Amino acid sequence: MNITHLEHAVVTLIVQALFGLAFGNWFIGGVMACCWWMGREHAQAEDRWVGRFGQGRRANMPWWGGFDPKAWHMDGLLDWVIPIVVAIVLYVVSLVIGA
Repeated sequence: MNITHLEHAVVTLIVQALFGLAFGNWFIGGVMACCWWMGREHAQAEDRWVGRFGQGRRANMPWWGGFDPKAWHMDGLLDWVIPIVVAIVLYVVSLVIGA
């Protein structure tokens, strides 16, 4: 685990809390933040695929290039999995306390 995982989790909590407190919808704030991290990490996986298998040209990448497990690593996975777990925990807490 590195500092980016913690940073992503904190930003997710902030976005989720802002939406939860402002609009009373704790779910959508968490979903928005988590989708941001998932999209970001997917784009980085596409870039890794192009660098490794596409001779540096995006045009050489098939549609599934960003989903290729060879383009992913544990750090990239944790960059979006940890914010999802944190957002779920905050959402459940918000349901329990009735916020």
